[in-house]
Amino acid sequence: MAATGAAALGWAAAAQAQEGTIVLGQSCAMTGPSAQLGQPFHEGARLFFDQLNAQGGVGRRSIELRVLDDGYEPERCAANTQRFLSDDVFALFGYVGTATSMAALPLLQKARVPLFAPMTGAESLRQSTLSGLVFNLRASYADETALMVRQLTGLGLKKIAVFHQNDAYGQAGFEGVKAALAAKGLEPVGAATVERNSSDVARAVKALVPLGADAVIQITTYGASAAFVRAARQAGFGGQFFNVSFVGTQALAEALGKEAEGVVVTQVVPSPFQTSRPLTREFLAAIQKGGSKVQANYASMEGYLAARVFSDALRQASSSGKPQRDALVSALEAMNGQQVAGFPVAFKPQAKARFVELSMLTGDGKVRV
Repeated sequence: MAATGAAALGWAAAAQAQEGTIVLGQSCAMTGPSAQLGQPFHEGARLFFDQLNAQGGVGRRSIELRVLDDGYEPERCAANTQRFLSDDVFALFGYVGTATSMAALPLLQKARVPLFAPMTGAESLRQSTLSGLVFNLRASYADETALMVRQLTGLGLKKIAVFHQNDAYGQAGFEGVKAALAAKGLEPVGAATVERNSSDVARAVKALVPLGADAVIQITTYGASAAFVRAARQAGFGGQFFNVSFVGTQALAEALGKEAEGVVVTQVVPSPFQTSRPLTREFLAAIQKGGSKVQANYASMEGYLAARVFSDALRQASSSGKPQRDALVSALEAMNGQQVAGFPVAFKPQAKARFVELSMLTGDGKVRV
């Protein structure tokens, strides 16, 4: 896999390599249940960087994306981050997960090294105090859950339960649901949890199904979500299932098979299958040019987009010579409110123009938007 190739690049003299190479560090799940997010995100980013490097890179400097596997475990992510910082990487890029990114936060704050495009929608990584350090490309979980609640209540469905992961990610999504419902004078009819990297949903099903909810909003990863959908339906639940984007759309569809029919997922990047959008056309053309080694899905699209936006900012930061971190930060901040291939860039915590839309899975493995 990509992890093996990246790890084999070696770590010796990383700081010296910066003279001709811009080194980025990515800690994410390349193995384990959440590898279905980490691997495609990394592969999508590598697709863009590899093709950019083949064209001369940025200011005749290539971009090297180094990845370390954290298995979606915070302690491993913190250790990986310390290693990156010890090797003086230029920036951190594409961390995957809320709890993992939060574990790295004290380290990057101390070192004053920016983290670009973490794959998380937690508000804790969007606070104004993190300006100049964390640049979030994707919409927040509050944005995603607000869209879900608007959709459901617009249809007259007000009995909403929440099934969420028992960690910072799950809590962030749960808070988003509660806030969206409170704005309409409502509150969840019930909530239940599942542990990270677990698909043991029996207690959650037992707690939520008897409530007779119209819908269950799931703030989990694909394994737990698929297990809950199956078990809840077997227990007689006839309502709808909504998932935030971090569930892993492709993985969820594959895990559920025919049972995916009607399951809703919010998305924070455009569909990788709708060629009416310029970003999608560019992404699919890059896959074709790269020999079709990357599977087109939402996670690989997000990785590609992250690399695309980062490289645009890096080009601006390199206009007067060797790029510096403060110049990169200034270039990124200047991009706020702009569009890249039709995608709205909204880094500021108070930004309102973030991209989020609903999609629905079908029983034949496809995604409708």
